[in-house]
Amino acid sequence: MYYNKKNFISILVTNYNKERFLKKSIKSCLKQNFKNKEVVIFDDCSSDKSITILKKFSNIKVIKNNKKKYLSGPLNQIYGLSKIFKKSKGEIIFLLDGDDEYKLNKVSKVSNMFKKNQNLKFLQDTPLLTSSKKKAKLKKKITLFTIWPSFYPTSCIAVRKSFLKSFFKLAMKDKFPNLEIDARLSIFAFLNNEFKVTNKSLTYYNYDQDGITSRYNKFNVLWWKKRNEAFEYTKFLSKKLKLNFYRGPDYYITKIINLYFSIFYKSYH
Repeated sequence: MYYNKKNFISILVTNYNKERFLKKSIKSCLKQNFKNKEVVIFDDCSSDKSITILKKFSNIKVIKNNKKKYLSGPLNQIYGLSKIFKKSKGEIIFLLDGDDEYKLNKVSKVSNMFKKNQNLKFLQDTPLLTSSKKKAKLKKKITLFTIWPSFYPTSCIAVRKSFLKSFFKLAMKDKFPNLEIDARLSIFAFLNNEFKVTNKSLTYYNYDQDGITSRYNKFNVLWWKKRNEAFEYTKFLSKKLKLNFYRGPDYYITKIINLYFSIFYKSYH
């Protein structure tokens, strides 16, 4: 593999029991019309045939975890990503879940955006929502009164290496067990005034009912719990970055509802 540090990119894939989608996911990385790249996968103790599938590819790096570090899916994903990030060489880092796919020209188009704008550190493309029944553009939902951005899934994110390095210094990798990597990265980018989104649809996002986000039906206990963690994470980062933390109506509504759940729902804790 030709290695030119300046133009080299890394695709970091996190996987747990995604055998149904994993082969297509990896192929979508390898078929990118961008030669100067590497694909690094973290498999987090998959009990299906994921490792067997990965062994069929000779031009990827696989780091297999033999024991889960946390009981939390989001925390395990962050842990895995931090591990493969240390092994990566790229100056531009692309993220991908093991059940999602890239369009053929995603890497070249996004890399070109970073090349044209040297101040660009964080970028999300607009995903295409896929399922067994349909494919449709995922519309970004704007939520009133929040103090974090409206963001897209992990597989839509590309960042500079320096950005991800700074993020992991403040990632709180063992806290906020319901808060996923896409939310954390987006909040970090937003607070640093580096949050950017392109309307180009370059990622196929699979709405997998067995995935991390499947437990968070809107307005259920876990949804409110996750929302509370997002506020607490934002407050934590704001303090570290020496920024004012805004407590709007949504913040107080979330706190009151979480207090209610903590009193009346045994499963909350």
